[in-house]
Amino acid sequence: MFGNDRDSMRRYYLQCWQKRQQKQPMDALEQQVASVIAEHPEYHALLERTDSALQRDYLPENAETNPFLHMGLHLGIREQVATNRPTGIRELYQQLVIQYGNNDAEHRMMDCLAESIWLAQRNQTAPNEAAYLECLKKR
Repeated sequence: MFGNDRDSMRRYYLQCWQKRQQKQPMDALEQQVASVIAEHPEYHALLERTDSALQRDYLPENAETNPFLHMGLHLGIREQVATNRPTGIRELYQQLVIQYGNNDAEHRMMDCLAESIWLAQRNQTAPNEAAYLECLKKR
């Protein structure tokens, strides 16, 4: 959506949230982003502090979760399920929803997605869809 421009991506999230709060018209993507934000009240206070939301680094070595990455993974999972790409993910998602409910299903899937993306970046390759689906089947 924004390439590697972290600030632009974060600003977009902030704008979507502001539009929702102000009941302004939103396009489909803005609605999706605002919906994910609404489902994460633990991030609302951060998103209201624009400067700190834009500038803060979230370091895994400090056991910090990056809220923008977390919400982006939700959006990624939802897009994959909607398009059934990789093929078979919609069925796996539906099985996880039956077991755990929508939110927990997405959280379980996000670990696999994050690992798949990390491995692809580390190896400078396209994500391995077969390995990703296999990870999901183990959930």
